[in-house]
Amino acid sequence: MSNLQTIVVVGASLAGLRALQALRRLGYEGRLIAIGEEKHLPYDRPPLSKEVLAGTREPEQTQLLREEDAALEIDWRLGQRAAGLDLGAREVRLGDDSRVGFDGCVIATGTYARTIRGAPELAGIHTLRTLDDAIAMRSELDASPRVAVIGGGFIGAEVAATCRGRGLDVSIIEALPAPLERGLGREMGSYVGEIHRDHGVDLRLGVGVEAFLGEGRVSGLRLANGREVPADLVVVGIGAAPATGWLEDSGLELEDGVVCDAACRTTRAPFVVAAGDVARWPNALFDETMRLEHWTNATEQADHAAATLLHGESGGEAFSPVPFVWSDQYDRKIQIAGRFSADDECQLVDGSLEERRFVMLYSRAGKLRGVLGMNRPRLVMKYRGQIRDNASWPF
Repeated sequence: MSNLQTIVVVGASLAGLRALQALRRLGYEGRLIAIGEEKHLPYDRPPLSKEVLAGTREPEQTQLLREEDAALEIDWRLGQRAAGLDLGAREVRLGDDSRVGFDGCVIATGTYARTIRGAPELAGIHTLRTLDDAIAMRSELDASPRVAVIGGGFIGAEVAATCRGRGLDVSIIEALPAPLERGLGREMGSYVGEIHRDHGVDLRLGVGVEAFLGEGRVSGLRLANGREVPADLVVVGIGAAPATGWLEDSGLELEDGVVCDAACRTTRAPFVVAAGDVARWPNALFDETMRLEHWTNATEQADHAAATLLHGESGGEAFSPVPFVWSDQYDRKIQIAGRFSADDECQLVDGSLEERRFVMLYSRAGKLRGVLGMNRPRLVMKYRGQIRDNASWPF
């Protein structure tokens, strides 16, 4: 094990916590410092758009720390924003200009919610990324507002489903021809869109937002086609961007995330690793450089990055996972494993689209590349293992 006296983990969410846990599990006995911009201890984000907004889970029930984690002996620096990284001095600079020294560093700052440039300062306009975001939004949902969701990706679709579950009027405005098109492709995205329509969601597709309406508080949206959508609460769900602004003068290589080698070590500082939504690295299993905003990847990559840091400033195993993501919408669980595109061959191998319970496989050049399942978790995980084993298709 390398001679690291102090390790700093920047980012106190899922990936940061998993890295801290992994470092201790792997035998690291030195000092651990965790820096987090939010005031909260690490919490789970997937419930924010579902149970927390629905009111079926309280915010404190999202906390990730276990009783046994008290033995990790972590120096928590919460409510402190990382403002810079000095690689020469091996220091993290905080927003108050204080500095935290380290021998090794894990970057796990995740992403931030994208906003609409030029949007007015009106009450009732929200993004959903943090626990405080969810708490603020839930308090307004109790007043039974008309809800408009800008963006039909996973977060937007989940928020829409949750709000419909509360009996609220909901509209989704998506600039692409189908919701979830980026994640599922146009055909399957349109298929999921019909599920939302069946539950009473007003889908406005292939059109952007031209203006927010209202004075003091939002009252609606004017779309690019001139039509208006009434809304007392607007959720901007147009994606997320890696939180790398604090690293712009660090000397690290940044390109839609922190660029790492195959072992999750940053390319320009071997004593710094990255994990989770902020990390970009080459995944040899798919011959692709990728950055994943998935819960599963945050946990798996944090474990791997911790092991790489303790291995030393060179070597270590390559991180080559099969990406996996899920989304709960109404009574449907959508699960995706692997990497696939609209150009890949696809075949329905279980269930049927009519019953909305199925498994679809995707292949390219005779290799299984991905699986999409709806309410078929066991089979999806089976095929995920076969993708990991580089299985041929057809079998």
